[in-house]
Amino acid sequence: MVIEEITKLVQDTVTKEAFGIWFLIGAALVFLMQAGFAMVETGFTRAKNAGNIIMKNLMDFCIGTVVFVLLGFSLMMAEDYVFGFIGVPNLSILTDFGAFLKGGNAPSFVFNLVFCATAATIVSGSMAERTKFLSYCIYSGVISLFVYPIEAGWVWNSQGWLAGLGFHDFAGSAAIHSVGGITALIGAIMVGPRLGKYSKEKNGKVKKVNAIPGHAITLGALGCFILWFGWYGFNGAAAWDSESLASIFVTTTIAPAVATCTTLLFTWIKNGKPDVSMCLNASLAGLVGITAGCDALDALGSAIVGIVSGILVVVAVEVLDLKCHIDDPVGAVAVHFINGVWGTIAVGLLANPSAPAHLDGLFYTGSFKLLGIQALGIVSILAWTAVMMTLTFFIIKKTVGLRVSREEEIKGLDSTEHGLPSAYADFAPAVAGLPYEYEEALAVTGEIPEAEAVPVKKVPSFDDGSPKFTKVEIVCRESRFEALKDAMMQIGITGMTVSHVLGCGAQKGQPEYYRGVQIEATLLPKIQVDVVVSKVPVRTVIETAKKVLYTGHIGDGKIFVYDVENVVKVRTGEEGYDALQDVE
Repeated sequence: MVIEEITKLVQDTVTKEAFGIWFLIGAALVFLMQAGFAMVETGFTRAKNAGNIIMKNLMDFCIGTVVFVLLGFSLMMAEDYVFGFIGVPNLSILTDFGAFLKGGNAPSFVFNLVFCATAATIVSGSMAERTKFLSYCIYSGVISLFVYPIEAGWVWNSQGWLAGLGFHDFAGSAAIHSVGGITALIGAIMVGPRLGKYSKEKNGKVKKVNAIPGHAITLGALGCFILWFGWYGFNGAAAWDSESLASIFVTTTIAPAVATCTTLLFTWIKNGKPDVSMCLNASLAGLVGITAGCDALDALGSAIVGIVSGILVVVAVEVLDLKCHIDDPVGAVAVHFINGVWGTIAVGLLANPSAPAHLDGLFYTGSFKLLGIQALGIVSILAWTAVMMTLTFFIIKKTVGLRVSREEEIKGLDSTEHGLPSAYADFAPAVAGLPYEYEEALAVTGEIPEAEAVPVKKVPSFDDGSPKFTKVEIVCRESRFEALKDAMMQIGITGMTVSHVLGCGAQKGQPEYYRGVQIEATLLPKIQVDVVVSKVPVRTVIETAKKVLYTGHIGDGKIFVYDVENVVKVRTGEEGYDALQDVE
């Protein structure tokens, strides 16, 4: 009997130590999610702001760590808790580090710190490309110092008033994602949309929504996979035994996968093609949705969460953009706020008594008690966050300012905020044209004096009998280039300049959709071939090109003909007709 008791004691000790180590590993996985958020936000925004996005994701963790050490952790997890609302700061982490460690507070500090950083970084995406860096740093400090620690204490401190009621938010659909999501919504409204996002009439009414695609969907996808990987630590780190950990891993896998499949079908049916960026958002939406009840739902419940999340994320993105005209470049509001609320409520509906958490969901037991507690909890958390963050953004806006100038936004925050010419050295990022509606710009009219107008270059007439040089510019499909090149060589063309270009014709390209918004005048990839001829008849070049390029379908291309004043061969100094001839 004694041997059995000793054996059990050893096994319990080993299990406890193992899960203590796993808890810290889970915290490290959550920290890795910072890289995921940085990649998603960078990929879904324009290249001229990539460095600024990276800097914000770096600093919200670093600033958050400083303020969480100073005060945040004490407000959240202090043993002296006032009326279940707020902890009394004791600063033991700074004044008595030995006692802090012996009290078992270190793992809790690390884990809650990385959770706090997640809540803060969510907001970066919704306010991207137009928010002052200083203002963002101030906001990040406030949410990590006051907002998150207090409401999270209600949920996860055993003395918190929501914890006492039985509110269940295992890993943070409410305490983290809804908090970050509603702050993202408030921030996006108060900072305003990006220039060119919404074209307006003179009366201020929005007449058209313009799509602004992100510059690197590959970065967005990489970030999504990193986040999904880190989410196993996000949801699973606090598991108390192997059975609960296995259950959490199952639900954390099913919900995002089902959500992504749902969005795939939804956007495919709706737009005629599956939307890549929406599907990436959907996987994150499913993860947010399952976070609160990852230990309380079964496989069927997690699948239902995924289906609803996959639909909600698309509807929310499009309603915010097309109807409410709230500019959220990365979908932070739809992913974290809308699905954070849904995930919290889903616990009250779908919690299975046979799951590890043993909670009584409405659909399994017919009891409304848990659903009512979940509703009260999410409303309270959202109300606290909304009041605090609205006040914070208002003060920032009235003091240091929330938004950069028009000139800075057009130029890009990398150069104007950080002195970084480009986040992509040796590359020239493509720049999409947008109707910035720059009211301060002056238009040149017929009343402008000739000296102030742009000089017009006239084409020479070549009436003096000298050889005539003609430039033929051919824009064609990429697939017909080799045939065109061979045909030009056969008629005696001795040289050509070839460029990859983007363009559209009278049909304005093929209509496509980005995040539910039609991208008008889609620029299609083309090849541009420039040749200058004198000896070879221009008509021969034109007819040869027409014969080779013709398919009878829209998009065969265009041929443009220009007069050329002179030609100079750099190597020999020859000019005119001689410069165009073959070397003998």
